[in-house]
Amino acid sequence: MAQDEERPTAAEKGKGKVDDINGEKGKGRTAPEKDGKPTVNGKVIEGLPEDELNEEDAQLKSELEMLVERLQEPDTNLYKPALDAIKNFIKTSTSSMTAVPKPLKFLRPHYDELTAVYERWPSGPDKDSLADMLSVLGMTYGDEEKLETLKYRLLSQSDDLGSWGHEYIRHLALELGEEYQNRLTDDKDVQDLVDLALSLVPYFLSHNAEADAVDLLSELEMIEKIPQFLDENNFSRVCLYMVSMVNLLTYPEDHQFLRTAHDIYVQYNKLAQAVVIAIRLNDLDLIRKDFDSTTDAALKKQMAFLVARQQIWLDVSTETEEDQELAECLNNVQLPNHFKSLAKELNILDPKMPEDIYKTHLENNRTGGTSAESARHNLASAFVNAFVNAGFGNDKMMLVEGHETWVRKTKDDGMLSTTASMGMLLQWDVEGGLDKIDKFNYAEDPISAGALLATGILNSGVRMEADPALALLGDADNLQHKSTSMRMASIMGLGLSHAGSNKEELLDLLLPIVEDSSVDMQLSAMAAVSLGMIFVGSSNHQVSEGIATTLMDEDRQKQMKDKWTRFLALGLALLYFGKQEQVDVVLDILKAIDHPMAKPTAVLASVCAWAGTGTVLKLQELLHICNEHIEDKDEKKGEELVQSYAVLGLSLIAMGEDVGQEMVLRQFGHLMHYGEANIRKAVPLAMGLISPSNPQMKVYDTLSRYSHDNDNDVAVNAIFAMGLVGAGTNNARLAQLLRQLASYYHRDPNSLFMVRIAQGLLHMGKGTMSVNPFHTDRQVLSRVAAAGLLTVLVSLIDAKQFILAESHYLLYFLVTAMHPRFLVTLDENLKPLTVNVRVGQAVDVVGQAGRPKTITGWQTQSTPVLLAYGERAELEDEEYLCLSSTLEGLVILRKNPEWEDTSK
Repeated sequence: MAQDEERPTAAEKGKGKVDDINGEKGKGRTAPEKDGKPTVNGKVIEGLPEDELNEEDAQLKSELEMLVERLQEPDTNLYKPALDAIKNFIKTSTSSMTAVPKPLKFLRPHYDELTAVYERWPSGPDKDSLADMLSVLGMTYGDEEKLETLKYRLLSQSDDLGSWGHEYIRHLALELGEEYQNRLTDDKDVQDLVDLALSLVPYFLSHNAEADAVDLLSELEMIEKIPQFLDENNFSRVCLYMVSMVNLLTYPEDHQFLRTAHDIYVQYNKLAQAVVIAIRLNDLDLIRKDFDSTTDAALKKQMAFLVARQQIWLDVSTETEEDQELAECLNNVQLPNHFKSLAKELNILDPKMPEDIYKTHLENNRTGGTSAESARHNLASAFVNAFVNAGFGNDKMMLVEGHETWVRKTKDDGMLSTTASMGMLLQWDVEGGLDKIDKFNYAEDPISAGALLATGILNSGVRMEADPALALLGDADNLQHKSTSMRMASIMGLGLSHAGSNKEELLDLLLPIVEDSSVDMQLSAMAAVSLGMIFVGSSNHQVSEGIATTLMDEDRQKQMKDKWTRFLALGLALLYFGKQEQVDVVLDILKAIDHPMAKPTAVLASVCAWAGTGTVLKLQELLHICNEHIEDKDEKKGEELVQSYAVLGLSLIAMGEDVGQEMVLRQFGHLMHYGEANIRKAVPLAMGLISPSNPQMKVYDTLSRYSHDNDNDVAVNAIFAMGLVGAGTNNARLAQLLRQLASYYHRDPNSLFMVRIAQGLLHMGKGTMSVNPFHTDRQVLSRVAAAGLLTVLVSLIDAKQFILAESHYLLYFLVTAMHPRFLVTLDENLKPLTVNVRVGQAVDVVGQAGRPKTITGWQTQSTPVLLAYGERAELEDEEYLCLSSTLEGLVILRKNPEWEDTSK
């Protein structure tokens, strides 16, 4: 039975009849009438001609009117046949899908009579049957606020709801949700609504309306009941819809949805999908439980790859050879080999020089630089060389004979950053890389400091059983060295190498540095950031107490005005990454502190806690902060940081959800027009953060405009953001824009330095890497990657004090976000396996009927292949079964036992 808003027929249109007189269109109701005549605001409209009925319709109308009269007669024997006849007319009406069925149209004038009849009749089967019919009639012209469809449905005893059709059931579900909220507000019993809702769910699921079933249970706050209604045919569609809804839900409902979906996947033995949800929940016990729930060795390895991609460090026994293989998968040990096999396939093993990136012959206005600039130029080249050749283990500058002369072409801390660049060149290859770095450990400071930092960078994202990074960087000789740069490099290296590990041993090494008031603020702050990286998203109370105590320490109040203090705040904020409401305890403590850094710390902690959730209320709070005007000069410094962090926070919170991204990008335009200097310089960084390694033209064209801004701080940050947006993509348009900027800024060493850094980022890994923190089909936000990006951007809020001054090594925090954007297929023994896959733009198939294609505009390629942002891969045929939930990263394939090769 089709029921939607009434549409006029061609004849009615010709006579000028109005189909929506009271503005009621779209509510599934027709214009109200009085004595069968159309009305506006209760007054009858005269002069409108009545419908011209054909013979068949006239007969139907008179029959229905006669049946209604019978219901009002005293003879009770007439009631049942009359009711059955009316119901039969309604159920068998064959109106179009867009019009109210004719029987309902003709019964409209009698609705009030029928409700009055219902009130008069005594209880019994006839009264129930009448309530059943009134429930259907109430859908098209009952009083909207009285929820009459639901009212009469609850009064009727009929169980055969499905016979009234899909539109009726949907309307009933809508009123159920409204009534449930009304009763909760009035604190009334809701059991009858719950029982009715549970009787509707099987109907929805059996009619391919999984989304309606989920929505109804969500509305009645009992989503955990859905597993009992599912079967092999519909569980995957239900889970897909539930998981896609999570970004639109608030805490704690979002976690409830994820846990329910996780349990459904486990129930139907889809453990790869289940473990992805356990990773999203950041629940180590749940991940371990999923591991232990299968004896399938290949599936365990696949789950280990998924966990390792999120940089969650699980300890497993290594007694048997099988266990050791599993540990290798969990520790990312084979990552460098797979990455190099991809490079070989793409024929990009040959190292590139910075000049290959700069293409200075295409730039104009070049002039010879002074010696001071050339040291800076050499430093920029060291960074570019590191980014471009990252992970390949070879280059033409640092890992060749005569490399030491290159290191000495830079000055002071430039030597530190240049030496540290080796860690990036040798990234992930711990066994091969440590020897190459080792000889620098015996050079003078700051080169030896650079070697320590290189060790930390090299170990980022992979884990060795022996933990050489901890042995070397945690050594007292280095951590307590008299040289600040040696201590700083050791602290930062520990943070990078153990990011996300939650390793308790590091508390004893780093926490005393945070709490020691005699230590330079730079070291305390760097220790706080490193602890934030190591325990990211763990809300570790020891670390949070240590950092909060340091912020409140009276002995350090003079130091609190130091530029490094912001990193203390960042370290505290990272602990609550993705923790949502659990951050409130810390926010309450910060409110009680009378301190210039208290408010910036609170904003940072809040945005980290809600990162990637798309929570609209938090976005509104941040926009309010951005709109505040600061008059008080004493407050100005702290408040300016608050606003800058709020701008970054807009991106950090919205980055997980497409609609939120669009909205926030529009807001950035307003902030750029009307914001003060501190807000304007943060906007380009936030634009970079919202789409890293995803060069959308609307974003980088805007950034290109900002890169010529009169305010040099804005321009410099816009240049960096252009690099971030294009990181690892080799985007030709961005490369051209950056070459033009190099010409434009050839006399400005700071801006030119940043152009070079952006060029290095753009060509990162020769175009094979991504710094986007979302992975596994953009479902999972990597806390470690987002924390690294945020650290770099916090330092860039005052670029001239950090990155463009002596602290350029902070750029290496990007290493936690760097990851190959590849798809490598392996057999069950983890040996490379070449298969054909289709690579195309991902299509959102949530809630679509049938089995729609999940990609569009694809090309067939053989693995290993590169995947750009928003691309998805599918196996070309069914010769192999994929053990992973998505074709991305390292994927194990199993031979399909039912496959028959028809091509032979």
